Amino acid sequence: MLLEEYAAVMAPNNLTDEEASTLPIAPLTVWFSLVEYGKIKAGDTVLVLGTGGVSVFAIQMASALGARVIVTTSSDEKGERVKALGAKEVINYVKTPDWEQEVLKLTDGKGAQHILEVVGGDSINRSIEALALQGHIYIIGFLKSMMAEVNLFALLAKQAQIHGIYVGHRKAVDDMNKAFNELNIHPVIDTVYSFDEAIKAYEHLGRGAFGKIVIKVSE
Repeated sequence: MLLEEYAAVMAPNNLTDEEASTLPIAPLTVWFSLVEYGKIKAGDTVLVLGTGGVSVFAIQMASALGARVIVTTSSDEKGERVKALGAKEVINYVKTPDWEQEVLKLTDGKGAQHILEVVGGDSINRSIEALALQGHIYIIGFLKSMMAEVNLFALLAKQAQIHGIYVGHRKAVDDMNKAFNELNIHPVIDTVYSFDEAIKAYEHLGRGAFGKIVIKVSE
């Protein structure tokens, strides 16, 4: 493959090629949210919704940057796995449907300074409820719905800062890759498939994975 120089960046030297291949989308989205917009600092509380690709990176990166990470999930088994990645508290939203109230309880009523919102729909109002005063909500996905009715009074009362995130720019990639080196973060890879198993890889992706699915183009 021939590329213009501007189209390539230096990969972190602590990662394998397979690990480095996971960096351009999900982790950059997290970095752009927490670092570029949120100016995250050690001691902040980060609420991560779910355990999808973006969420897993958010848990790793936020905890490596010194934040307290709270994660919502429907699976106790996945809850144990995210704790191993650095999550401090896990809320099973099947057992605790009012997860926003549980976030407030865990933070002594203060709420989370950063929330990665991947659900969409009416989840935005629950995120606002769980938010700290003048906190940040990063709109990353809309698994439930692309449309939402927002409680504007709650938004104003919290002085919420809501950011629409669409990955990030070149400089952010370079900064993030340096951080992966310095903090020795390794992406979570569920399975690496060979190129002739590409269909199986997409089928696995359709079923859901914990971490990233990688297709190795050449041996």
